[in-house]
Amino acid sequence: MGKIRWTEKASSNLEGIFEYISRDSRLYAARYVRALIAATKRLETMPRSGRVVPEFEDPELREVIYGNYRIVYRVAETNKDIEILAVVHGARDMSGVFREDWEL
Repeated sequence: MGKIRWTEKASSNLEGIFEYISRDSRLYAARYVRALIAATKRLETMPRSGRVVPEFEDPELREVIYGNYRIVYRVAETNKDIEILAVVHGARDMSGVFREDWEL
């Protein structure tokens, strides 16, 4: 069973989502962020269950969709550990987000 590791960028994305939703309700913001995190739990046992990110066509760069958000992750070389890279709203241009932040 693999381990899930959230990058600093992905954690920052979660904080931003929480802050945005909490303008209306801190309770719903906390619930939504917990649900986003829970959506990644299946990756511990099925690391390749997410789809390949279509903008990149890289089999190691995958995503899980939850609500309006795309949770982008990479499977480590050991093929067990998962690194969550970003949580991005589906309306955003994914290639632009990654180009700005990581130069992929």
